[in-house]
Amino acid sequence: MLRAIGKLGAGARGLAAVGTSSLPLAIIGGLLYAAFFVKAEPEIGTLKARPLERRDAFYGVAAPEGSILWAAGSYGKIVRSEDGGLTWGVQGSPVITHLQSIAAWDARRAVAVGNRGRVEITDDAGKTWQEVTVPRSEVANKLLQVRAYPDGAGWAVGELGAVLKTADYGATWTRVLPEKDQAWNDVFFIGQSGWLVGEFGQILRTTDGGANWIAVPSPVKSSLMSVHFRDAQNGVAVGLAGTVLVSADGGASWKEAPHLTREHLNCVIWDGAAWVAVGDKGVRVTSDAAAHDWQAGRISEKDLSWRTQIVKVKDDFVLAGANLAVLHKDELRILGRD
Repeated sequence: MLRAIGKLGAGARGLAAVGTSSLPLAIIGGLLYAAFFVKAEPEIGTLKARPLERRDAFYGVAAPEGSILWAAGSYGKIVRSEDGGLTWGVQGSPVITHLQSIAAWDARRAVAVGNRGRVEITDDAGKTWQEVTVPRSEVANKLLQVRAYPDGAGWAVGELGAVLKTADYGATWTRVLPEKDQAWNDVFFIGQSGWLVGEFGQILRTTDGGANWIAVPSPVKSSLMSVHFRDAQNGVAVGLAGTVLVSADGGASWKEAPHLTREHLNCVIWDGAAWVAVGDKGVRVTSDAAAHDWQAGRISEKDLSWRTQIVKVKDDFVLAGANLAVLHKDELRILGRD
């Protein structure tokens, strides 16, 4: 009996030994299962995108008042600054297509336009953006420029002769000109006088708020990219291959200024004291108020970024294009490179 008990005890010990030796295999098996089949839940919001990243391109910038700035660009990204560009915050955008231009009526209301005819507006300083429906073509719909004017008026232009108008801060839009196999690149108004410039050097002019448009002879055949008037009579248009056109009669006629660069000029403004145009490879072209004495150079000798827009903010300039940058007393600071 004692021997039987002894045998039984030995067998039990053997079983216990086998069970104990199997524990490492069970642990290994559990770890393998977890590695292949158990996926960790991501913690949403722990990795926030930086407002300005090296990969970002910003095609448009708006400066409605004070130190408020908006910029819009690649993949629908919209950012806003409330301190003149020192700091920026990302705003939610309902589109992921490239936004080509942004304009603002005031610190709360703005509109952005871009590829595929996308138009989005905000009336709460960008806390929310809403996409709105606009007249579309069956062929091409990229919108290239948008401008905001008093009392909710606004104009947007783009491919296939698109000229769109709003009178209610961008909530609704109507097409004012028929489709045409060319693009309008810019539109500008002073009161009831307005101007359109686009491909093949084409220029249109209105004196009745856009109800009727008249074709104006152009001295060039190259595309015009931007137009600006400092008053109802004196204006400048710029375009490809360094083209600069000047008008002193409200846009009824235009003269070509001497060529100072072969780089494309994408934007021109009157900054209150001088004409300033910017474009590819960091080029900058300036002139006096009469638009007689033109000079060409670089925004910065250390930067050859292409530029699509320039705006004046107090004593500084803010530039859009390959990146966002602030120009202060000829010192260029590229934002998002810190």
